[in-house]
Amino acid sequence: MPTASQLLQEFARVRSQTVALCAPLATEDYVVQPHLDASPPKWHLGHTSWFFETFILHRFERDFAPHHADFGFLFNSYYNSIGVRVDRPLRGICTRPTVREVLDYRQAVDQRVTALLKLQAENPELLSLLELGLHHEQQHQELLLTDIKAVLFQEPLFPAYAAAPARNSVQHEGGWTDFDGGRTWIGHEGSGFCFDNELTRHEVLLRPYRLANRQVTNGEFLRFMHNGGYTRAQYWLADGWDIVRQNNWQAPQYWLQRGDRWFAHTLYGLREVDPLAPVVHVSYYEADAYARYAGKRLPTEFEWEHAARQCQALQRPATLQAGGLEPRAGAALGAGPQAMIGEVWEWTSSAYGSYPGFRAAAGAIGEYNGKFMVNQMVLRGGSVATPADHIRLSYRNFFHPDKRWQFSGMRLAADI
Repeated sequence: MPTASQLLQEFARVRSQTVALCAPLATEDYVVQPHLDASPPKWHLGHTSWFFETFILHRFERDFAPHHADFGFLFNSYYNSIGVRVDRPLRGICTRPTVREVLDYRQAVDQRVTALLKLQAENPELLSLLELGLHHEQQHQELLLTDIKAVLFQEPLFPAYAAAPARNSVQHEGGWTDFDGGRTWIGHEGSGFCFDNELTRHEVLLRPYRLANRQVTNGEFLRFMHNGGYTRAQYWLADGWDIVRQNNWQAPQYWLQRGDRWFAHTLYGLREVDPLAPVVHVSYYEADAYARYAGKRLPTEFEWEHAARQCQALQRPATLQAGGLEPRAGAALGAGPQAMIGEVWEWTSSAYGSYPGFRAAAGAIGEYNGKFMVNQMVLRGGSVATPADHIRLSYRNFFHPDKRWQFSGMRLAADI
């Protein structure tokens, strides 16, 4: 557990970074909700402050009084045991409180949490909840960038969030790496922070398998498209095929065709698709369909973690602190799977469920992960939008299989 002094420094850093991520936005950008999965940037700023106010200030502050009587209703996300909340689809029509009022709310919460921590620096429960709150905010930093990208995609001129750097168009090394499998430990190890869904650490038995040395690229996915990938039912799970037809999917999300060329909306604006970069913004259904087309499969989350632990020296993290805002095409560092941390979240074939011995925490904080362990699939590895100090080899992300607005891609696996 970090000390109170360390957490105080981390609190200031994380909270300021969230605000800094919004700096390129115009005031009008803060309020837009582009679709039901995304939230307005203003809501993220308010919700992350509400989290600290609700789970820390309300619990530990003497003579607690809420900053605003209605903010709990407006900024509660899904904590049913805390109370009623505004319906998620309505977040984008809430023009009040204003952006300025939400930023003032953040500043007030920051001051109160800082004062509280100085008074109760030896309170282990407070320190534990504060650490959880910081990692919760880092999750929302990634969601914030993801949702900003969705907001700007609604604009007919596809404005850029940031200036685009020069592209590196060197291909990652291809090929495969074989793994013997056998008994292996899965889940968080050590004394550092983890979410409850990474526990408890347990053994699994893996059959021998091979894992691709890099993610599937845009160029490879383009060949799938040109070979009728979106029109041939034999590649698709039944639910996925229904969704493809209902939504007329013909390419990854944010791809636009101009004549015979494909462009993608990025946080750098509209850019021609780089055939060497990892494909991104595909659903689980699209990842699974591509794997079938290629005669391969997606790895299980246990295979992914097993391989990543054996190849830690080969990682080339491309996460939020690395400065890039779209997946890169770059040279490999050596043999074995590359870029397993960062670039794009990698879909696995594993359904999101509990590990043996999992126990949700008591009270409202127990709603954080456990109640979502159904009808979703696990992703591993982090992305260009994931804070670097937030990701771990045991980190389990999860989304419904049709979702693709996240920075999600794929890496293939095969049996030996």
